[in-house]
Amino acid sequence: MQQQPLWQASPERKQASNMQAFLERANSEYPLNLNSYAELHQWSVEQREAFWSLLWHYAQVEAQIPYDSVLTNGDKMPGARWFDGAKLNFAENLLAPANNPDLANKAVLVFRNEDPNTRVEISYAELYLLVAKAARAMRALGVVAGDRVAAFMPNCPQTVIAMLAATSIGAVFSSCSPDFGIQGVLDRFGQIKPKLLLATQGYLYAGKKIDCGERVQAIAESLDLDAAQLISVPYVGLENEFSQPEQSVLWSDFLNNDASEIDFEALPFDHPLYIMYSSGTTGVPKCIVHGAGGTLLQHKKELLLHTDVKTDDVLFYFTTCGWMMWNWLVSGLSTGATVLLFDGSPFHQDGEANPKVMWNIAQQEGITIFGTSAKYISALEKAGVKPATSHDHKVRTLLSTGSPLAHESFDYVYRDIALKPDNQQNGQADLALCSISGGTDIISCFALGNPLLPVYRGELQCLGLGMDVQIWDEDGNQIQAPAAGRQEKGKKGELVCAQAFPSMPVGFWNDDCSEIPYGRKYHDAYFNQFQNVWAHGDYAELTQHSAEGAEVTSHGLIIHGRSDAVLNPGGVRIGTAEIYRQVEKLDEVVESLAIGQQWQDDVRVVLFVVLSKEALASGLHNNEMTDELRQKIRQQIRANCTPRHVPAKVIAVPELPRTISGKLVELAVRNVVHGEPVKNTDALANPQALAHFKDIEELGRD
Repeated sequence: MQQQPLWQASPERKQASNMQAFLERANSEYPLNLNSYAELHQWSVEQREAFWSLLWHYAQVEAQIPYDSVLTNGDKMPGARWFDGAKLNFAENLLAPANNPDLANKAVLVFRNEDPNTRVEISYAELYLLVAKAARAMRALGVVAGDRVAAFMPNCPQTVIAMLAATSIGAVFSSCSPDFGIQGVLDRFGQIKPKLLLATQGYLYAGKKIDCGERVQAIAESLDLDAAQLISVPYVGLENEFSQPEQSVLWSDFLNNDASEIDFEALPFDHPLYIMYSSGTTGVPKCIVHGAGGTLLQHKKELLLHTDVKTDDVLFYFTTCGWMMWNWLVSGLSTGATVLLFDGSPFHQDGEANPKVMWNIAQQEGITIFGTSAKYISALEKAGVKPATSHDHKVRTLLSTGSPLAHESFDYVYRDIALKPDNQQNGQADLALCSISGGTDIISCFALGNPLLPVYRGELQCLGLGMDVQIWDEDGNQIQAPAAGRQEKGKKGELVCAQAFPSMPVGFWNDDCSEIPYGRKYHDAYFNQFQNVWAHGDYAELTQHSAEGAEVTSHGLIIHGRSDAVLNPGGVRIGTAEIYRQVEKLDEVVESLAIGQQWQDDVRVVLFVVLSKEALASGLHNNEMTDELRQKIRQQIRANCTPRHVPAKVIAVPELPRTISGKLVELAVRNVVHGEPVKNTDALANPQALAHFKDIEELGRD
């Protein structure tokens, strides 16, 4: 018996979707008779040139010089070249709606933070003018195509303006959020040597005003920047709270010119656009260079087709400027929708703890597409927030990423977020829950949402168009999904992409290309495991669901964690997400982290848990666990997974270490437990947490 969906769009919503319009356009422009998303996806990977060319025109990519060919050396990865001959500008495409008389005066950017009285609204026309002024100022300082412009900034309008100005010139933009420490920033910006640095004077988080003056001064001095190269940006709403570094130019003075037009540089499709960074928890972060055309085309595809963004939408993603979802979010400018920026804690408002703050804003601003992390959704449920009854919101699509979304979080969304009496059709909530997965490495997604497909509990809806995603075993054999409707479990393996795609990195900054043409670090990161095939580092499985009237069944995806964090007791591979899902169902546990400890010529599973306040209040002082709770945790895992999943040790700790973007760092904990160094603690939001895993007496005995 096939699993029943939690949600599926009404016939009217499907027919009105951009994905349906694209499918029909494919049928009209090519001799096709596609009747389902599965058939559309199969065509997109089998006929890549036709698909990406059609997307180029459907998404109305603006190119100053058209392309000569869609794909050259398409069988090489890396080495494939996309849209040779084309000259375009990324910023010009994002600002294109400013030329539309119907959109020029609508709000394109809205900024909110923890202070309910702070709100900034900018129209497309106003944004264009601000970018024109910033671009002229950058040119006056000698910024040219290929130079790097860096931002140590919160998620605010000035960061977006700086990015658009820099990329209009052809400069390469890179950003870090202001919660990075000095060394964390220098580990990133120190490698790329920016010609210009924009830096916030301070910011607001969890009700606290945090001054950045000393850090900014130290960063600027270490980067050897003079006063003209450091632009000091006051924080919105707190313009007089923080001081300006003495050797810097104030943002308002920087923009003080009479520019009204932007001279968009015409650049090749793969001209460097962004420099992103690996997490940096195993060494100095790798500098991943993304091209303008590939980023634009992938983001257009994901926003317009998979997310179904339209001009009347209000698009929001809870992110900082240190996470790739910021880059994804600001590409929403190209759709004509209103992009909402939020900076601060999602659990504080007006100086006080408030888990409802994001839903207050969702209601006030009419957010229709709400993006966040799986951790936020889990925390929202544990806080008892029920937006379905507490708020009159308009969210029709809820996006989640950052880590696998637990099955129980799917239940929570449809029970306590989506179910509103005035937001139902045919007895079912009309909210699409889209768990998405990709990464900084591709600045986009491998699997994501789809307005034409149902939502199934615990699954990502579909593989992205044009992305030949497969699951392989360790020997490079493709693992097929079980037939639709069967109860058998799918086999897990490595998530790979078997064919080149446009948003593969251009390369890594300052990589060694002497022996390997596209760089040794680049090759080792993605192509070392399987020759000529992208290995992403996720441990996953495919699912299948039958689509009535279609010859091809649609594929969903389940992510079980990172491959490098997979546990291997007795030679059996176990994804950590499977354990986390079960443990975090228990009221006593807030969150958990599992590692494999080398023990007696094998590997044993060790589980660390953070206990809830209620559990601690009931007598579990100083994080000392009772045998009763330890057994309860083990029984929960045994009953819902397998005996192999049951941890040999269960240990309570006060906190778990995370990257600044919020991801658990299993590898760092594993290193500490084994007495090995953690090479770069500056990449962590809470490096002090590693001390909780050092020299644990319990881990030295059976």
